[in-house]
Amino acid sequence: MVGSVHANGSANGGSGSGAEERLDELRRLLGKPDGDLLKIVGIGAGAWGSVFAALLQDAYGHFREKVQVRIWRRPGRSVDRSTAEHLFEVINSREDVLRRLIRRCAYLKYVEARLGDRTLFADEILRDGLCLNMVETPLCPLKVVTNLQEAVWDADIVVNGLPSTETREVFEEISRYWKERISVPVIISLAKGIEASLDPIPRIITPTQMISSATGVPTENILYLGGPNIASEIYNKEYANARICGSDKWRKPLAKFLRQPHFVVWDNSDLVTHEVMGGLKNVYAIGAGMVAALTNESATSKSVYFAHCTSEMIFITHLLTEQPEKLAGPLLADTYVTLLKGRNAWYGQMLAKGELSPDMGDSIKGKGMIQGISAVGAFFELLSQPSLSVQHPEENKQVAPAELCPILKRLYRILIKRELSTRDILQALRDETMNDPRERIEMAQSHAFYRPSLLGKP
Repeated sequence: MVGSVHANGSANGGSGSGAEERLDELRRLLGKPDGDLLKIVGIGAGAWGSVFAALLQDAYGHFREKVQVRIWRRPGRSVDRSTAEHLFEVINSREDVLRRLIRRCAYLKYVEARLGDRTLFADEILRDGLCLNMVETPLCPLKVVTNLQEAVWDADIVVNGLPSTETREVFEEISRYWKERISVPVIISLAKGIEASLDPIPRIITPTQMISSATGVPTENILYLGGPNIASEIYNKEYANARICGSDKWRKPLAKFLRQPHFVVWDNSDLVTHEVMGGLKNVYAIGAGMVAALTNESATSKSVYFAHCTSEMIFITHLLTEQPEKLAGPLLADTYVTLLKGRNAWYGQMLAKGELSPDMGDSIKGKGMIQGISAVGAFFELLSQPSLSVQHPEENKQVAPAELCPILKRLYRILIKRELSTRDILQALRDETMNDPRERIEMAQSHAFYRPSLLGKP
């Protein structure tokens, strides 16, 4: 029986003839003959990477003769006893999950792990639909591959769910397995972060650029998908939007393929702005978490911070692209939700409360990689280069762009240099010499700020 059709044209629950038609359409575009599986693989099994694979599995996995959805993660990561106990509690609080594990003869291992009689591993619990970075949200069972070559060598669509800090290394390894490929895969990157290269000229390197450089896959076949979204809420079917950005050839058919009743995907050509904003929002989310904790969740202080940080984001994007997408609609919403309830905002809160310290690194148990930390360093170091100097609006002199981004500057001194306490972030809001955020935005929009060299363009 076909499910009810929603306004966006999707069948209820992602099943039914609507889903099969979208799958068939994508198969035709990729040149897949009858009997040849469309192979989709997610690389990296953090919260969003796992949820994204689970969404595809839920929507299309039952078309077993047409599509195969798998996810790769590194083998060998063990689950400590306290996490095993937590997993056991979550499983027993969800009757559907409990029954599923009993049917699969998988329940006993969680009992034994809780008692300390067995060690669980992240890849095996992922097969059961449990993600180590999102223990509270059980997923559907996933087909997990721990051998990278097996996962990618003949994949048609590869989803990059790795942190930006790991993207280059893993895709350089993947490129070795693609040397004899005839067809070029399509790659969707979920990564949010950047690298900064200062030699021979200062430039920013985004995850899609890292992938293209590492693999030789043309940029036409590499796309970026961004929020607004919180992984666990999306899997629990909270209504969400996303944008897939990139070439005309792939973004529209992929948007149609990825769309579900509760997850509406639009398409956009401005890959640069969306990908850079994806990294920037994590930077400023850490500061948002600090402000929330230090002001006892003051709505006024958080809104003042929001005004200043978004003006800095607009300023930075005008350096990177000649006509950036305006910080409005989904881009603004993506920033808002990350500042409100993302792992980077959580990290900022924990720092301000004294429950974490920068010395603990950027990989946090139960949360995964805090990508905003490396992005703070990359953006500040890049924008501190004298060769990128701009005219100061009041002092009639040339200054590095970072000097006009006081929040970014303070975050750098707190997180990277570690010479200021988290409380100093409030000075960025309370300093009476701070300009109206409008002035920074007008400055960026009215001057010839665009620096094509920042993205490696002549």
